[in-house]
Amino acid sequence: MSDKWTMYFNGVVNLAGSGTGAVLISQTGQHHPVAAKLVFPCTNNVSEYEACILGLQLTVDMKVRKLQVYSDSALIILHTEGQWRTPHDPKLIPYHEFLEELIKEFKEISFEYLPQAQNQFADALATLSSMLQVMEGLDIEPLKIKILTRPLLLLGNRE
Repeated sequence: MSDKWTMYFNGVVNLAGSGTGAVLISQTGQHHPVAAKLVFPCTNNVSEYEACILGLQLTVDMKVRKLQVYSDSALIILHTEGQWRTPHDPKLIPYHEFLEELIKEFKEISFEYLPQAQNQFADALATLSSMLQVMEGLDIEPLKIKILTRPLLLLGNRE
């Protein structure tokens, strides 16, 4: 079994607001989701950086040393992998520099782009956090998503 963990992240800006979502997955398959509502003006690219940093800070706090990062944010993935030049947008430069400092906390880390359809959980977390109308943090543990193939009425209150 690999000792490498996996992280997916996404940020959104929509009519309801802005939010971030990241999910850290241990080598045993345990999911650790984290999300944040952004209550300051930001662009979609800023929300993506916020999401990546939020997820990486969780991994650092959990003392994860080896990490594979996935996102549908071509901007962050290609900047981080050195395939695109450092961002020229003055708002993004401090984010990129901070991200580069966080990366130094890991023994091994790699970033990979994936299509949005394969980043659904992080996207859902980001969208949910953007829509919440809360003024303080919200802690919901544990999050469990079930798949129902029939209405609960037919199952007699049992799954």
